[in-house]
Amino acid sequence: MSTDTVDVVCIGLATRDTIAQVPEHPPADGRVVAMDLQRAGGGPAATAAVALARLGHRAAFVGAVGDDAAGDEIRASLTEEGVSVTDITVVTGARSPESLILVASVAATRSITAYPGTAGPPRLSVPSIARCAAARWVHVDHVGYGVMKVLVPSIMGTGVRLSVDGGNPIDDLELRGVTLYAPTEHALRARYEGASLDASIKAALAEGASTVVATLGGHGSCAATR
Repeated sequence: MSTDTVDVVCIGLATRDTIAQVPEHPPADGRVVAMDLQRAGGGPAATAAVALARLGHRAAFVGAVGDDAAGDEIRASLTEEGVSVTDITVVTGARSPESLILVASVAATRSITAYPGTAGPPRLSVPSIARCAAARWVHVDHVGYGVMKVLVPSIMGTGVRLSVDGGNPIDDLELRGVTLYAPTEHALRARYEGASLDASIKAALAEGASTVVATLGGHGSCAATR
């Protein structure tokens, strides 16, 4: 994928997920029988890249995996979905990120146990920086945010818009210059010390985000723009 054909570069986490559908979450020391079991690719930034590719956009992913079976599956699944994996770093001897996910049918909720692996954070190369500078959007999650802060000086003035998935905590998050901020309701309200959803959205806009989309789980989302 050449630098002038990239619509969105997604930077952050890619995982191999094992997903169990259960009637309800088990109690401590309890046991439930799964109704179904699937293995799929995951990670906020990688999932965003797949969604964009399925919608017809040209997406590239920047991240790191190990040289293990999970890493092979992660790269293969992204490639199969049409996402460029040119900028994935394969770390020799490292273990790739994986997650165990329980999806409870009755309550329509899910729980995640995440293993971060040992491959470390995404790495930027000269070609990947050029790809970002040529893109319409750069999208990051909690793992890719630190890379974005390093990247910003290299892409200022190029017209690239910045998007942040705020579903997981980002301690040093700065919203000034962020075009789209997409936290969960829980993460957003926690950022503003338990303020109401409406007040928290207004606070995020006041901090500098151009658009805020707070996801509400099974109840959809709530959005506002400055």
